[in-house]
Amino acid sequence: METPFTIVIKVLPDDIDNLQHVNNLVYVKWMDKIATKHWSFLTKENPLPQYVWVVMRHEIDYLKQAGLGDEITVKTWVGETKGITSVRLMEFYKDEILLVKAKTTWVMLDSKSFKPVRIRENVLKVLQPTK
Repeated sequence: METPFTIVIKVLPDDIDNLQHVNNLVYVKWMDKIATKHWSFLTKENPLPQYVWVVMRHEIDYLKQAGLGDEITVKTWVGETKGITSVRLMEFYKDEILLVKAKTTWVMLDSKSFKPVRIRENVLKVLQPTK
């Protein structure tokens, strides 16, 4: 695994549900946030506006709870990438405690036609720079 891309999120009142912990849908929102930030970071030197990404599948394991005011460290990295799909892995921590782990399969689309396109070498170099 490459060094994960990391952000820190503070749990706000709107993130809390009636069970007094971070709502499951909030984690999905955070997953989108870190994926978008990571893609922007990876492409800052070489923008790739001809492509957009859409989610094909989310797999989420909720292991522990987070509450109001907690600082959550979110880590992400790119997993297997082939054909038209790329897997993104994520982990959410409070201190050193793993709260949530997730895997999202993304499909790359042409930004004009919105049709799936094969992930070629130019994108692979951005997603997996060590290979």
